[in-house]
Amino acid sequence: MHTLEKALLHKFADPSLLALALSHASAGAESNERLEFLGDRVLGLIVAERLYGEFPSESEGGLAVRLNALVKRDACAKVAEAAGLAPHLIMAAGESASGGRTKTAILSGACEAVIAALYLDGGMKAARNFVMQYWDSAFATFSHELRDAKTALQEWAQSGALKEKVQPAYAVKERSGPDHAPQFAIEVRVPGHDPQLGEGSTKREAEQDAAARLLQRLGVWKE
Repeated sequence: MHTLEKALLHKFADPSLLALALSHASAGAESNERLEFLGDRVLGLIVAERLYGEFPSESEGGLAVRLNALVKRDACAKVAEAAGLAPHLIMAAGESASGGRTKTAILSGACEAVIAALYLDGGMKAARNFVMQYWDSAFATFSHELRDAKTALQEWAQSGALKEKVQPAYAVKERSGPDHAPQFAIEVRVPGHDPQLGEGSTKREAEQDAAARLLQRLGVWKE
């Protein structure tokens, strides 16, 4: 545990919290599922706070796309691996033998549970220190890997998720404001779904906002 605490940048006053965070449901005792629920929210707040500060001109929809990219299951699982959580996971022998320590869902859940344990034991400072340490490289590189919302929506519409492959359609619904600071409201439509409105200071930004909002509503961005 001493080695793990060094990796987590925190010495636990209540080590049982950390043990609980590492306990998978297969172990038979109390599991980390409730901590996972809390940790997901703590992580989201910390990441949202940093995004809000680093992207002052980004729209709500654009921030949401970035948030979901940074807190999704795969991202949490990668952090769990980097922090060395896998060897410390408490699980049934059968689950471990079947590769449980490498399963994305289990690693992701453990990562979120550990964040909750850090928060409960050391407050937001302990949780933030961990997140800033292990998500720093993701913040530095994710913008290069992140598909823009319009592309993601088009790929989804062409992926067979619908009965037939379709093309999202965008239409300007309103233009307001002075010429030097215009504001656009653009609607995106995908057959079989209610239209979604987006806003922005340019047509492209409003289209991205509309696509991001629709993806959120459809649950496509959140695993």
